[in-house]
Amino acid sequence: MNLTITNLSKTYSNGLKALSNINMEIGSGMFGLLGPNGAGKSSLMRTIATLQEADSGSIMFGDIDVLKQKDEVRKILGYLPQDFGFYPKVSAIDMLNHFAILKGITNPKERKEVCEALLNQTNLFDARKRNIGDFSGGMRQRFGIAQALLGNPKLVIVDEPTAGLDPMERNRFHNLLSEIGSTVIVILSTHIVDDVRNLCSNMVIMNQGSILLSGKPTQTIEDMKEKIWMKLIDKEQLDAIKTRHQVISTKVVEGKIQVHIFSASQPENSFVPVNADLEDVYFATITR
Repeated sequence: MNLTITNLSKTYSNGLKALSNINMEIGSGMFGLLGPNGAGKSSLMRTIATLQEADSGSIMFGDIDVLKQKDEVRKILGYLPQDFGFYPKVSAIDMLNHFAILKGITNPKERKEVCEALLNQTNLFDARKRNIGDFSGGMRQRFGIAQALLGNPKLVIVDEPTAGLDPMERNRFHNLLSEIGSTVIVILSTHIVDDVRNLCSNMVIMNQGSILLSGKPTQTIEDMKEKIWMKLIDKEQLDAIKTRHQVISTKVVEGKIQVHIFSASQPENSFVPVNADLEDVYFATITR
């Protein structure tokens, strides 16, 4: 069952155009929604999750009209928003049990089995009696996934799930998302390029409410082959380089500025070709 978005637009009351004629089709597996802060990713996620109305367009999940059949969508939806609220003085097992009741799991025996299974799946079973306020950031995010998986959802949305996590927690979270994405649609909204590169078989890059690029990460990288060039320069040379070339990214390396440039041919003899990666694709797309 695919999620099909057609000509979706949204403008807020202050005049901000959050979504502009969005079109995409998402099949099962991990799908990456990549873009900087303010690109419109969260607006799109909230619209799919039935938390806000669109001005125009349509969203279909199989034969369910997402914009009109909100109750039907919520039955098969798991959602982990960017700011996930919780009661800090409540234990993980009690909080998840409460969410399960809200999700419609009314049988106490079934509810206990479901909650314990999800805490096991998210590696939180041993901490089930601890208050959520005592959890680390990564543990809270894993608990957020546990509540999102209540009711065996067919569509899971996670918004900026790894922001602020340390490398170990991030890897653990990646493994968890990969496991979930093997059976359902998982939409991963993020500004972290590595998350999409490591997890997603398909993606779009958004900015200012529009889709700038869509495709498989591996293919978009292949399309950049022999188009990314690098040079180490002094800081005072940077402005002059920017006037002559399309600089897509810069970073400091041993006191020098490493410049990456997008160009179909060698821009100057002093530039050397480099193997493109998804970060180059992202920056080249955003800067263009």
